[in-house]
Amino acid sequence: MVKCYNLKVNMSSIQILWVDDEIELLKPHILFLEQKNYKVTSCTNGTDAIDMVDNENFDIVFLDENMPGLSGLDTLTEIKLKQANLPVVMITKSEEEYIMEEAIGSKIADYLIKPVNPSQILLSLKKNLDNSRLVSEKTTSKYQQEFRKISMDLAMVNSYEDWIDLYKKLIHWELELENISDSGMLDILESQKLEANTLFFKFIKKNYEDFLTAYDKPTFSHTLFKDYVVPELSKSQGVLWIVIDNLRYDQYRILEPFINNYYKKDVEHSYFSILPTATQYARNAIFSGLMPSEMETRYPNFWKNDTDEGGMNLYENDFLSAQIKRLGLNIKHEYYKITNLKNAKDLANNFNGTKENDLTAVVYNFVDMLSHSKTEMEVIKELAGDDKAYRSLTLSWFKNSPLIEIIQKAQNLGQKLIITTDHGTINCKHPTKVIGDKNISANLRYKTGRSLSYEEKDVYAVRNPKDIFLPAITMNSAYVFAKEDLFFAYPNNFNHYVKYYKNTYQHGGVSLEEVIIPCVVYSPK
Repeated sequence: MVKCYNLKVNMSSIQILWVDDEIELLKPHILFLEQKNYKVTSCTNGTDAIDMVDNENFDIVFLDENMPGLSGLDTLTEIKLKQANLPVVMITKSEEEYIMEEAIGSKIADYLIKPVNPSQILLSLKKNLDNSRLVSEKTTSKYQQEFRKISMDLAMVNSYEDWIDLYKKLIHWELELENISDSGMLDILESQKLEANTLFFKFIKKNYEDFLTAYDKPTFSHTLFKDYVVPELSKSQGVLWIVIDNLRYDQYRILEPFINNYYKKDVEHSYFSILPTATQYARNAIFSGLMPSEMETRYPNFWKNDTDEGGMNLYENDFLSAQIKRLGLNIKHEYYKITNLKNAKDLANNFNGTKENDLTAVVYNFVDMLSHSKTEMEVIKELAGDDKAYRSLTLSWFKNSPLIEIIQKAQNLGQKLIITTDHGTINCKHPTKVIGDKNISANLRYKTGRSLSYEEKDVYAVRNPKDIFLPAITMNSAYVFAKEDLFFAYPNNFNHYVKYYKNTYQHGGVSLEEVIIPCVVYSPK
């Protein structure tokens, strides 16, 4: 005969179903939970437990693994078929590995070994049912403690290494705070990010030109290959080098756990994109190992300026081949550019053909297309209305893209993995006016051309492009780079222009999000 005990407690409390054929021995545990205002319904076998799950609303189930009749694992399977999201905590005397694997594979909420004490049960309840509140309170408390330290760091930061550390700290807290219930903490963090970008702009404006020729300087786009890729090349192990266009540090962070399924991280580098933080400048610099003015001089047939017609990144493989030769590397390499789903699937299907390569370089353009789509398509504007949504959309793409399959196949071939990007992007929220002649460049975060008129306080202006190794489109051409989250707008039809481009993701200017970016080296698991 089945015995069920309904302990009289507050009906508004958590509803627990406890299934154990020796339930009589657990009365002290049940009384302990009653004192904590939980309601416990108990059963002695799996069959009746399944019926009760059908007829009552439980918040969690404690399930004995070793019962006569229907086993705990079988009962777990049936419960999950009926209520996939109902947390089930498996309790067992056995420590056999296969039982643990079966239970974990069936998505249990927790796994406890008998004999259990009341404190273990309470901890499991809080972990599974009160986790969100506890995490929210703890995260808020930790950030409140960290807030003062970040503020002090902002007042003292004076090196590129300090800026990398500070930016990564801000990203950490942004990702931590976005999942808690207190939105006020995110507002505070946002104000710290704005202050950080204001100070970072001043730092770049003061130091950028000197950094390009100094001995103590960050790795920039044009030294990335030599500094971080070449040291990983080996005749005994191929390298898959993936450049995901337009990938910000926060976006990389949310992709990282999925990469970790196949690879373990060896080292995480951070480097600075050159200015402009735009694809035709930064990515060409990566593959050529040269600054833009040097590319224009050495390879005039490959380099295109802003006002030239045609694709700006058509010769990346030529640039890479020339850099490999210039560095004296005796390696076999292949280059692939992924601009659509067919390209990606073709590479995934034929990836085993790269096993003889010392280096396989892949440029993946999806994130860049996503940012441009947000500008041009209302539905993408709604789906990626802020940074959190933008990250979520990036993660959804990554989990369902052929890139995951490519990474998995690289792991199977024993290849090392390097993931990086050419620049980041920023959500532009405020306009600043600019005027120029008809040949002014089109980018919203930087402008180049003659007779530029702009708000001096809003830009980093370089009147002689050669000072920062940029080509001049015409005589007397200058470059201006927008600060913080500003975007350039023309006075003519100003309001329409601002409405169209406000709250869109752009790149080319000076912000932490655009300039400081990851380059991460992995070894296959």
